[in-house]
Amino acid sequence: MSIEQPFISVCMPIRNEEKYIESTLQMLLSQDYSKDNFEIIIADGNSCDETINIVKRLQEKHPQIIIKNNPKLKSSAGRNIAFEQGQGDIFMIIDGHCNIPNDQLFNNTIKCFEKSGAECLGRPQPLSPPNISKFQQLVADARSSSIGHASNSLIYSTFEGFVSPQSHGATYKRSVVEKIHSFDESFDACEDVEFNLRVEGAGFKTFMSPALTVKYYPRESLLALYKQMQEYGKGRIKLLKKHPQTFSIKALLPLFFISGLITNLLAIFVGANSEVITVLIAPYILYLILISICSLRLSSSGIGKNTFCFLFIFITIHAGLGVGQLKGMFIAKKSGH
Repeated sequence: MSIEQPFISVCMPIRNEEKYIESTLQMLLSQDYSKDNFEIIIADGNSCDETINIVKRLQEKHPQIIIKNNPKLKSSAGRNIAFEQGQGDIFMIIDGHCNIPNDQLFNNTIKCFEKSGAECLGRPQPLSPPNISKFQQLVADARSSSIGHASNSLIYSTFEGFVSPQSHGATYKRSVVEKIHSFDESFDACEDVEFNLRVEGAGFKTFMSPALTVKYYPRESLLALYKQMQEYGKGRIKLLKKHPQTFSIKALLPLFFISGLITNLLAIFVGANSEVITVLIAPYILYLILISICSLRLSSSGIGKNTFCFLFIFITIHAGLGVGQLKGMFIAKKSGH
């Protein structure tokens, strides 16, 4: 490969990624790209499993790996550490639990920058890595459906073209990093969306291509999925507080969903009459009909085990987001913002 290749800094904030970190790093180290023209900066948030030992073992054979401690633990802080340390012409953010489909990610990144003239690149991030469990596949199918994820996001698509970076931006030219500077470290979720809002506000163009696809592993249990969604919900409220222009009724539907449930329980507790309770419950009957229809459509075997699994997955997604948004509202009120 030509020595004229741009230098790429892969920025990887991690914490407790022992299950996937080795395979993710091996896929990066196996890229068809000069070994002298990229680095992988690991910002470790005090992992308490075998993650850091695995990384150190790989580092012994691959000097491209650089390990930095992230005492603040948050992904936002880890990204900033990598940005500060990176020597790259290009900064690419990769998480520690990814599957990279081929050895052309770096080359395709350069090609996309060249053909588009953009300063930021977005990528599809489907939940379809190899060797996932049946439950993980059901989560992936639900998350990529019309009611399982934000409808304005293209991360589960194969779209190619110019896009808003908000839900897609993941790779940046140095000029972007130098102007936008850093991620907001008060965020523990949605920090990428917040950063990309500023990227867009600064007038940088973003190009997305399926040639840049990076696959993510779905959560392995309902509890893990619920916790993930709850963090997203809290992050969404924090984002709204900082950037009021992100307000939309649709984005806050999970908050209304949970608030309505609480209202229903209170109405029943105080002995509201049946007419009031019927009015309060009606939206939830419609909700159950909607997710039942979607579950049937997603299920390959009609009414059966998969259908009921999808029902629980959808409820977990929406309840997690709603509880997270409600918590986010209380946190914002308590902090006085």
